[in-house]
Amino acid sequence: MKSKRLEIEKVASFLRDGMTIMYGGFMGNGTPPRLMQAILDSGVKDLTMIGDDTAFSDATKGPEGVGLLIRHHRVKKMITGHIGLNKEAQRQMIAGEMEIELSPIGTIAERIRAGGSGLGGVLTPTGVGTTVAEDKQDISLNGKKYDTKQTLNINGKDYLLELPLVADLAVLEAVKSDKMGNLVYYGSMRNHNPLMALAAKTVIVEAHDVVEVGYITPDEVMTPGILVDYIVYPK
Repeated sequence: MKSKRLEIEKVASFLRDGMTIMYGGFMGNGTPPRLMQAILDSGVKDLTMIGDDTAFSDATKGPEGVGLLIRHHRVKKMITGHIGLNKEAQRQMIAGEMEIELSPIGTIAERIRAGGSGLGGVLTPTGVGTTVAEDKQDISLNGKKYDTKQTLNINGKDYLLELPLVADLAVLEAVKSDKMGNLVYYGSMRNHNPLMALAAKTVIVEAHDVVEVGYITPDEVMTPGILVDYIVYPK
């Protein structure tokens, strides 16, 4: 079995300016802190980040998560459902320093699932008749341009067409991993992680504990190891 172990110093080799990164977790819980620091230390910039929220801008109030990268102006665009507790994200949005695409969190999850499952998009009634439906952006897929917020009427009911989300890299945090990358999460740190493992070209997980294969029972596995490319071991 080829080792999936990745030294934290080698994370930089997977990074480049302008790339798209998905990060798991909820309010910084489940967003891998050492991987976020490695991204910052690499010097990459103009990132598009996709995740549940922007966590905190002050580590004294809670886990910074992606807020670390926002605070250091490394993020060009956020696709997220909530920035309400990150004052720096709010300031950068208002100042035009960072683009924010706000989307209902459930819609983000479905768009990631669609991206990972090879679907062409999802139809949702969430956001119909609101400013969400007005935030139209043309996206090119397979050489064709699509309106991200087309409204379609099906059986007398309006739905928004939301296109899939994919990423160059997903950075996840797990409470436990075996050496094959079978993952176990705890509580809200699970948010989006299983879906993101499907929707990114490369998946790197930061594990609190790494055990031998067989120590995690099949029923415990929340993300199968076949989806995980690399594991950053505990310090």
